[in-house]
Amino acid sequence: MTVERFVHVFAGLFILVSLALGVEGSPLFVSKWALAFTAFVGANLFQYGFTNLCPLAFFLKKLGVPEGAASCAR
Repeated sequence: MTVERFVHVFAGLFILVSLALGVEGSPLFVSKWALAFTAFVGANLFQYGFTNLCPLAFFLKKLGVPEGAASCAR
């Protein structure tokens, strides 16, 4: 998997978990404040669209995860 795919997977996972923890109808409900994390992830994705700067991508690159090269091309 590439850095870009990891970023999408992590963003989706964190949004789903924070929604499960923050929505009152959920069996995993903890507090409405868990929705603040959803807002943080959304704001980070929004600014990434304009600046191409993502903290998670920075750390993944430092860990040696390959960047988004065309894996199907030979």
